Amino acid sequence: METLAAIRWCVPTLILVVALLIQPSVSIYCEEDDCYDLLGVSQTANSSEIKKAYYKLSLKHHPDKNPDPESKKLFVKVANAYEILKDEATREQYDYAIAHPEEVFYNTARYYHAYYGHKTDTRAVLVGLILVVSGFQYLNQWTRYNQAIDMVKKTPAYKNKLKALELERTGGVTNKKKGNKQINKKMEEDLSKELELDIKGAEKPSIWELFGIRLLLLPYTLGKLLLWYGCWFWRYQVKKAPYSWEDASYLTRRSLGVPFQSWRYVDESRKDDLIERRLWEKPNMESYVAEMRKESKRRR
Repeated sequence: METLAAIRWCVPTLILVVALLIQPSVSIYCEEDDCYDLLGVSQTANSSEIKKAYYKLSLKHHPDKNPDPESKKLFVKVANAYEILKDEATREQYDYAIAHPEEVFYNTARYYHAYYGHKTDTRAVLVGLILVVSGFQYLNQWTRYNQAIDMVKKTPAYKNKLKALELERTGGVTNKKKGNKQINKKMEEDLSKELELDIKGAEKPSIWELFGIRLLLLPYTLGKLLLWYGCWFWRYQVKKAPYSWEDASYLTRRSLGVPFQSWRYVDESRKDDLIERRLWEKPNMESYVAEMRKESKRRR
């Protein structure tokens, strides 16, 4: 029963809302008036008849000819109606809105696109969108970074580092207050600023990582990339020179599928060992994978 009652209330409400929405799709052109009626022409009138009707009414109701306030309001309406009907595209849209008043959103979208779309500089919209996206990206990066910092500060490792730094600054004399369980808050803040917190996956935000900056530097980045590939091809494909440590490190990282940020945290001795294996060569990579599988089984 409650469901039926709700339906009975919803249906009239929906009809009322639709009725209210249907009207604006036509009235957005000439408000509550009919554009053709304002000019005193029929819907089948040609452009010449519409132009003659407008000039006739403008001479009669122009503020310079007729100081009556009501006449001035009518002149504004007539001028607006003429602007709509003199252009074939907007007139076609208006005729369609009259014939299909139920297509509220479609008619409204066509109206605003016709009247305001050409007045908006696409370049300005694009630049504004890039700035907004970059702003949100920067705020999100700082939020993630601050959350990561707060989590790190709660770990025992961080507290031990902080304690060691306190002992170093105070010459081995610890703070005896509060049962020696807590470091003075002010001193903790001062010491924490001296600790370099390098957090994997949550690096300190940089404007150079923003979408807008990267897009701005895209030509430079592409040029640099093409130059790098050209030098690589000349050095290692044409001259057959041995790989440098940096390039061998790149090949090793790519072969293992390790992201650059993760590769930074690999121990240097481990990097040297992996590079010496020449994992970018297929037989060496297959041997390394088999070795890792055996090691994994042994640990089980």
